[in-house]
Amino acid sequence: MQTYLQTITRVFKIKELRKKILFTALIFLIFRIFAHVPVPGVDIVSLKTLFASSQLLSLLDIFSGGTLANFSVMSLGLNPYINASIIIQLLQLVFPKLEELAKEGEAGREKINQYTRYLTVPLTVLQAFGMYILLRNSQIISSAAPLTILSLVATMTAGTILLMWLGEMISEKGIGNGISMVIFAGIVGRLPIGLAQQATLFDPSQLKNIIVFAVMAIIVIVSIVFVTQSQRPIPVNYSRRASGQSGASSFIPLRVNQAGVIPIIFAVSLILLPTTVARFFAGSPNVMIANLSQNLERLFNPQGLTYNATYFLLVVAFTYFYTTVAFNTKQLSEMLMKQGGFIPGIRPGSSTKSYLDHISLRVTLFGAIFLGLVAILPSIGQGLTGVTTLLIGGTGLLIIVSVVLETAKQIESQLVTRSYEGFLRK
Repeated sequence: MQTYLQTITRVFKIKELRKKILFTALIFLIFRIFAHVPVPGVDIVSLKTLFASSQLLSLLDIFSGGTLANFSVMSLGLNPYINASIIIQLLQLVFPKLEELAKEGEAGREKINQYTRYLTVPLTVLQAFGMYILLRNSQIISSAAPLTILSLVATMTAGTILLMWLGEMISEKGIGNGISMVIFAGIVGRLPIGLAQQATLFDPSQLKNIIVFAVMAIIVIVSIVFVTQSQRPIPVNYSRRASGQSGASSFIPLRVNQAGVIPIIFAVSLILLPTTVARFFAGSPNVMIANLSQNLERLFNPQGLTYNATYFLLVVAFTYFYTTVAFNTKQLSEMLMKQGGFIPGIRPGSSTKSYLDHISLRVTLFGAIFLGLVAILPSIGQGLTGVTTLLIGGTGLLIIVSVVLETAKQIESQLVTRSYEGFLRK
């Protein structure tokens, strides 16, 4: 314990790290202030009741950073930005120019980010209008005046753009990935209130279920840490001429969870789409459209088999997709060949690529299944205990643990460069 306290003290003695941490804390403070500034004309009490009765909306609230239940000016959170990122990444598979742009280093990535920001604006407008329709159908918003709709959409759009900018500022000048850190701040910021509410509603007859939840939470946290830290080392040797020595060896660290929490974030954005569309047309005067919307909403009930199976498969698919983007076997095999490196027993070039593809598919399968199970953990927990209210689901735990580990690694790398002992044990 004393060693960790000494390490934390050393962190704050480094001026650059201290500035990054304090800057991130300042962004968190700004975010939490705006998270409690409500959009006018909304019945907050009725809105919170609606969210408390819907696991689907509660899940959406997690990815808005905890701002949707308050219907603050940042109520849409980073959902439009995440959707825009998905669309841009998928378009890279369709348009070769976008794929080439993504490979042009820092300048290309900045251009891709700029396109993502541009696309975020119209997506935010559409989602803000859809949210208005949803609340209108739920009788939480009574006014249908054009000025009311315009002000609500403009306010929510401005809030999302501001939150997107705050996240990018964290990535640029703070600690950690901006998007993940904002979502992390929203989840952690709601924990004290959630604990207080659970304490006031405590029922001694549910003590057994609470113990089951606690045990499940501990198992999930340990599993997330284990899977996040696990890796499959691929040995690499370098020829004597390339290394300048009598041959040198190294390894490629292929992580089991190469994609992190990104697949779940992407999957949530898509799994919510059918229900959102269904609720949008639920009040349609056309009987056939209204019935179709009700059937679609019933089909994608968060406790239903269709919803959870689709959610699971989407997480698995996005895990493979994102791992393929992050772990480019063709590029890696070409780089090894240029540097005079080779995997023992494997020919350089196409054989190395095929071998890396084979290893990556096998390793990623375990990580993808794990992420899928974590994503549907709330439904599994409800099935085991019969309790519908969870303080924090598997997705929230995954985000918290992953963000803490990644942030600790970043701080550790800063400490290592200054010959300090890091947070994580070797």
